[in-house]
Amino acid sequence: MKYIDLHVHSTFSDGTLTPTELAACAAGKGLAAFALTDHDTTEGIPEASQAARHFHLELIPGIELSTEYQGHDIHILGLGIRPGEEAFSRLLKSLQESREARNEEMARRLRHLHGFDITLSKLREAYHSAVITRAHFGRWLFEQHYVPSISEAFSRYIGDDCACFVPKNLTTPEQAIRGILAASGIPILAHPFLYHMTETELKALLVSLKELGLKGIEAIHSSNKGNDELRLRQMAGEMNLGISGGSDFHGKNKPLIQMGSGKGSLKIPYEIWENLQKAQTLP
Repeated sequence: MKYIDLHVHSTFSDGTLTPTELAACAAGKGLAAFALTDHDTTEGIPEASQAARHFHLELIPGIELSTEYQGHDIHILGLGIRPGEEAFSRLLKSLQESREARNEEMARRLRHLHGFDITLSKLREAYHSAVITRAHFGRWLFEQHYVPSISEAFSRYIGDDCACFVPKNLTTPEQAIRGILAASGIPILAHPFLYHMTETELKALLVSLKELGLKGIEAIHSSNKGNDELRLRQMAGEMNLGISGGSDFHGKNKPLIQMGSGKGSLKIPYEIWENLQKAQTLP
């Protein structure tokens, strides 16, 4: 049986492997395909596509979009996208401009409130083509010896309750799903149980998103516990939604999660991707 991974991040967002290194990793683990789903950017897809061909792998172009729904930070995956579509490109440009403004303000607060010698230019120089995220702030503070660990950077300076935290200016699920569909992609609700909703709230969210064009649920994920996967598969079946699965691999930024296998036992058969492509045509 062929296995895949439909949720993977590279250095173009908050992963620590380049797209080429991801392809080599996937080949080394015997995967048949993987989806590059960087946060709010498709910049790594050309390199990933070329590397996948070299390693005789299938590259599924993807993205992970952050959205806001009733106070929750909800992530929508787009699988099988065509990145060059105009409306989709406009959405990404808007998200990237918002992220840039947020990062500038976080750097300013770290300088003015704590005296750290940090600028967005220094972060870009350190992390090259990456879309700068809080993970890069934390890593930079650690590498510059301002904190003894990345986790302390979050707990003391850039975590949600800290003075240097700046909230994201998020798009809506409707905008994300519309953009993914415009790019011929398959919209998937990522890791549903990480939003800490009640089952009633989650089902209401799924009903709302399906009306907007959602095609599937990420039922197989590294964060699952107990019977989480079974419960999500049941919800998908009740709502006639497809099933997706991914490790959410970030390299050293999430060291307990491995590509293709998550925390050790995760397996995603290739037929998951085949079925999603069929679900794309359903009303």
